Amino acid sequence: MTADATTGSAAAAGTFRLGDRTVNRMGYGAMRLSGPNIMGPPRDHDEAVAVLRTAVELGVNHIDTSDYYGPYTVNALIREALHPYPDDLVLVTKVGARRTPDGGWPPAMSRQELTGAIHENIDHLGVQAMDVVNLRMSGPGGALFTEGSLAEPFTVLLDLQQQGLVRHIGVSNVGPGPLAEARSLGPVVCVQNAYNVVDRGDDPLVDRCTADGLAFVPFFPLGGFAPLQADRFSALAGEAGLTTMQLALAWLLARSPAILTIPGTSSVAHLRENVAAAGVRLSEGDLAQLDALATA
Repeated sequence: MTADATTGSAAAAGTFRLGDRTVNRMGYGAMRLSGPNIMGPPRDHDEAVAVLRTAVELGVNHIDTSDYYGPYTVNALIREALHPYPDDLVLVTKVGARRTPDGGWPPAMSRQELTGAIHENIDHLGVQAMDVVNLRMSGPGGALFTEGSLAEPFTVLLDLQQQGLVRHIGVSNVGPGPLAEARSLGPVVCVQNAYNVVDRGDDPLVDRCTADGLAFVPFFPLGGFAPLQADRFSALAGEAGLTTMQLALAWLLARSPAILTIPGTSSVAHLRENVAAAGVRLSEGDLAQLDALATA
């Protein structure tokens, strides 16, 4: 495994066309800027602002957020840190849930709730329209949404798109069937699902997105590892002089040119480490070793 000595730039991993905008494939996920349990303000407000500003300085032009981080806290931080926004910055939010005082995430899928969520995201971020809105679906117990229809909530977003409040629409936590249904109703620009080097259930979906020009945006890049897998993965990262997160991100970027990464952190130091992964190049042998972990 090799790293480009000139990295530190999100542009090192190349770009992808997200709707009508071109973004660097190394992005940033803002969820971790909120407090414990994704509730309340950050422990260190100044560090949170610095993370956002540093991300943009490092070439990140794709930030994933939502009003239900905090709730509302993270979008307020983004506006404070970055508004007026750089011309190339793409802000992506998600709707479909709300927060309860005890930190719950119950669905919020009615027309009124979805419309209100879009208006709130726009107001809190200080924009005229959202660049991309992901409709976050949920199966039983929060599992992948593979059965049932998403037509009703998706149509609400299409109506808001017609009103000029949403530029592009994505879907999140969905299987192939719901994705196909969404695409039959209107244009979809991205899919955001859990996926990493050992959580490979979405391999066919990644390939479909790649073939069709849709962005695939994985979350939980280090989630779901069994102890044996985690130990071996840590060893491989150590042998390469990388953090485990750097190796996880490098694998995702190598997996498909349609993958956009959105690692989250509340630390400037960790942000710099994550962005440096854009310059890591994995050989065929490296990829074979990592692919073997999925069945370990």
